[in-house]
Amino acid sequence: MLTEVLTRLAVVLGILLPVSIALFIGRERLEITLSEWRSRLRISGPVLVVLGVALLINRIMRRSEPNVGFHMTSTIRDIEGEFILIFQEVATPELTTYFSWIYVYGYAYLLIFPAVAYFLLSDTRMFRRLLTAYTLNYGLGLLLYLLVIAYGPRNIYAGELDTILYDYNYQYEHLTQEVNRNTNVFPSLHTSLSATVGIFAYFSRDEYLKWFPVAVVLAISVIISTMYLGIHWAIDVVAGLTLAVLCVWLSNTIVGRWSLSASIGRLTGSDGADGSDSD
Repeated sequence: MLTEVLTRLAVVLGILLPVSIALFIGRERLEITLSEWRSRLRISGPVLVVLGVALLINRIMRRSEPNVGFHMTSTIRDIEGEFILIFQEVATPELTTYFSWIYVYGYAYLLIFPAVAYFLLSDTRMFRRLLTAYTLNYGLGLLLYLLVIAYGPRNIYAGELDTILYDYNYQYEHLTQEVNRNTNVFPSLHTSLSATVGIFAYFSRDEYLKWFPVAVVLAISVIISTMYLGIHWAIDVVAGLTLAVLCVWLSNTIVGRWSLSASIGRLTGSDGADGSDSD
């Protein structure tokens, strides 16, 4: 089942990414990248490694059962009440199909395309800042998951929610189980990472003006989908938005004032960065 879902995801991304490159990036940047990709990869390599390590740690920790932290499901439910059930009043088969696709396919595309787009910029600063923000989202998100143990609305209102993702397509459960636990709801990383992409789309609107409105619509759709599908509480979404702002600010501060590649370059006696990417 997981293989089928991953295959469909690969097919969707295999279609969307080339189309997006043609619409938002263009041939000129591709041609320039062909001659510069080695230097860009060398400059961005340390950030890629750190992100890879963060994802690996995240995966390992999510497979273990939480044995520390505070159980907050009842507290969150008491504060929020039955707000999440409001989405049942507007639910339709068409909306359920849309938000299910957005939650699975739109989210993956939203995270991957900007990384490709920013790598194709001659100045790698935006690319490195985005990857650093991703790393911070996963790192801080994992820490909060360890501290706050809570179940989402789909577990609490199982008999009252008709728009649960798995009811639409039970195969999606195999995919989400690979990357998540039922208690990983506070904050919503779907929200924080999508909002992060939206903020970066605003920052890069001079380079990719057409991408900006598309990114905003997709990010908002992903955020709404987490509540519409009963996966996250509204409180989780607010926490995710706060986390996104914090991670973007930290990434801009870190990459703007301190360069890992430059530090490694000084230790090894190499430049570590070219003139266009100096911090």
